[in-house]
Amino acid sequence: MQHLDVAKKVILMLIFQTCCLALTQAQSRNVIGKWKVEITFANAKQYSLQFDAQGAGKGSFLLLLPGPSMVDPAKPAEAKWSQSDQNSVTFSGPVEFPLGNVGRDAGTLVLKGKFETESLITGQVEFSPLAGDGPSKSGTFKAIRAAGG
Repeated sequence: MQHLDVAKKVILMLIFQTCCLALTQAQSRNVIGKWKVEITFANAKQYSLQFDAQGAGKGSFLLLLPGPSMVDPAKPAEAKWSQSDQNSVTFSGPVEFPLGNVGRDAGTLVLKGKFETESLITGQVEFSPLAGDGPSKSGTFKAIRAAGG
């Protein structure tokens, strides 16, 4: 009789642990924080930007330009983010990529990805220019949570 009670307790403990594990895994990943985003377009052109994800789906993009340039430094642009399920996330907003030393290619950047880990998001990127009939650009991205972000 006593062995039966012990077996019931062990089974109940296993069920409880399984439920706790399932709940922990079902919690969505936390987007809020600073992310360093590395973008590679299909034409092999690469860019880096910082995405600062804030509460309520708000955020900002800051293009990180290498070294000195004739172009004024980038300023943060208002962006937004959304999370469709526990692992899928979308960032979007306006960006101005430099064209040579004097011009800018303004448009809307959309990054759609999935959490690989709590600190890594990878996925597809699409850039649609605002001016003219310029073609959109597509590629891939990797976002790494910044230290302290």
